[in-house]
Amino acid sequence: MQVSSVNDVKIYNLSHGKSLPEWLSDRKKRTLQKKDVDIQRRIELIQDFEMPTVCTSIKVSRDGQYVLAAGTYKPRIRCYDVHQLSLKFERCLDSDVVTFDVLSDDYSKLVFLHFNRYVEFHSQHGHYYKTRIPKFGRDFSYHYPSCDLYFVGASSEIYRLNLEQGRFLNSLQTDATEINVCDINPIHHLFAAGTLEGKVECWDPRVRNRVAVLDCALNSVTEGTEVEGLPSVSALKFNGSLGIAVGTTTGQVLLYDLRSSHPLLVKDHYYGLPIHSIHFHEQLDLVLSADSKIIKMWHKDNGKMFSSIEPSTNINDVCVYPGSGMLFTANEDPKMNTFYIPALGPAPRWCSFLDNLTEELEENPESTVYDDYKFVTRKDLDNLGLTHLIGSPLLRAYMHGFFMDIRLYHKVKAMANPFAYDEYRKEKIRQKIEASRAQRVQLKKLPKVNKELAVKLMEEDERALSAKKKKSKGTTSILSDDRFKVMFENPDYQVDEQSEEFRLLNPIVSKVGQKRREKIHKLVEQEALQKQDEEDEELEGRPSSEEEESSDDDKSWVEEMREQRRLLQAEEKQRRFKERKQQDRNTSLQISDPVKNSQPRAQGQSQPQFYQLKAGEEFRSFGDVARKQKMQKTSLEERLKLEESSGMLNLADTAVGSKQLTFTLKKTEKQRNQQQAEREHHEERRKIRRAAGHLYTRGRGRGRGRGRGRGRF
Repeated sequence: MQVSSVNDVKIYNLSHGKSLPEWLSDRKKRTLQKKDVDIQRRIELIQDFEMPTVCTSIKVSRDGQYVLAAGTYKPRIRCYDVHQLSLKFERCLDSDVVTFDVLSDDYSKLVFLHFNRYVEFHSQHGHYYKTRIPKFGRDFSYHYPSCDLYFVGASSEIYRLNLEQGRFLNSLQTDATEINVCDINPIHHLFAAGTLEGKVECWDPRVRNRVAVLDCALNSVTEGTEVEGLPSVSALKFNGSLGIAVGTTTGQVLLYDLRSSHPLLVKDHYYGLPIHSIHFHEQLDLVLSADSKIIKMWHKDNGKMFSSIEPSTNINDVCVYPGSGMLFTANEDPKMNTFYIPALGPAPRWCSFLDNLTEELEENPESTVYDDYKFVTRKDLDNLGLTHLIGSPLLRAYMHGFFMDIRLYHKVKAMANPFAYDEYRKEKIRQKIEASRAQRVQLKKLPKVNKELAVKLMEEDERALSAKKKKSKGTTSILSDDRFKVMFENPDYQVDEQSEEFRLLNPIVSKVGQKRREKIHKLVEQEALQKQDEEDEELEGRPSSEEEESSDDDKSWVEEMREQRRLLQAEEKQRRFKERKQQDRNTSLQISDPVKNSQPRAQGQSQPQFYQLKAGEEFRSFGDVARKQKMQKTSLEERLKLEESSGMLNLADTAVGSKQLTFTLKKTEKQRNQQQAEREHHEERRKIRRAAGHLYTRGRGRGRGRGRGRGRF
């Protein structure tokens, strides 16, 4: 259990602490309870009060005996009996639950609104009936006098399902594009629906006519509030017969009297997050409003803060146990939190021991959370020009910055940047222009590297789409895959189509390459036109005859491969012929100049010799050069014999571009002499060796005669 104090109001988090695994033995659990302080202070008020992954919504039945929670994954509903402090039953569902409601006093009649537009009814024994609404639903309310369910969602209509007749009634047509929430007043049964445009439309179920419209979007923007976007209605809650609270998506709560179109009070959460839950506390005249970050409790007369709860995880739903100071929250976490605030009311009867427990506990409260204050750093004060306020009561030092009143912050910010609205307007206009440009026809842009490969991949994608071939799961195009983006950006990955390996592996590229180059040229011209003019034009489709030609190319793949091999062999012969011709020319030039050849002999001086190195050749000595020239004139048989006798390193090229290395080890004179001596020794031993087979045979014969004898040697 965790104890905190906010505005001198103690808040007890009964769900705080470590959870013990079920598979632990009792002995291990007792050992952990003795050693771990967090486990000793843990209070498990309701057993297994959690979900496998996330809890989305939570409610309490009208008799107060059952707590029902919907969560995932898998989608399920869990019912807890507070009298037994344990789980009563659990039911799995087909899809996730948007919201649900309890129609009876206990758990015997439940209605679930699913994400897939289904409405599911459950009775005491389990699933009872399932139907579907025309549009995706977001909220619903039950009208008890007429047994009508009102569904609102992604539509301008309010769908009505009569549970007595078992059929849909005529829908209510509103002026909104979409409706987010709805609620019915329990006293005079006025139906209210909150729209996407920030309005609340009120309908009378008796006459099925709209009676009033509240414009909450205009009234939510007050002095000292910052609003980004249109304030849509995200929460509704009636209070008595004349009061109603409206929560907006920008983080404001508006309190209305139904007799006036202007709000009595506007409360800002200062987080900019949508308000998703609003509750009223009748005894203390408090309003409990919650967004995904915090739960705030404030007085509905003046908006003064009473207390607040800020859990460590995001909040999905809040439920107040009636007539007590206990709260249940559905979080983005497996564990559902249970908060007990003695200042709101006593503990429920089924856990009255909490009152005695909290009276005895005297824990050190946590640091106070400053509400309605803005945290600013020294750099922010320099930008606003408020450094002279450091040390004054208007700034309260905290850690590496200061707390200042949020109203003062907004006023100073408006004075420091008076053109903020103009900048905001320009940014919105720019976003609309960009959105309109995105709707135009986009031309295909080729990458800087491997354009022909990109065109080939585009053609394959178009062919697959035209043939309506479904790709397997997890397969994506190489062009859209981030793992291969370097191949189209780095010039080092450029494919060399003139290399031997590429020509042997792609023999048909000669026919298709010309067509792709023409297509690349067209795409480049279209990109240039697009830069000059903003209006895009649709690309012309690929002719159908190209597929037939590609099929013919596949049939002649073998012939193309042979043709490429013949071309490569011809090119290799031509290259060797040019090398030999150049070598003969250099030799003839040396012989035709006798003056230079005889000059060193006459003077007795050494004349430097020159040798032309080829590409990739390493010069060692002139003797090596002469040996190479001699080896070129010898036949293949003599060359192989010479290599076997001397031991040489042979490096050869294969057909696909790889290298083949052959090395024959050369034997030394000592090794050859040793092998010759071994051969002579074996030959000598073979000559003097005498066979003993006849002795063994004679011994066997004598053994037979003597009975048990063996041959003598």
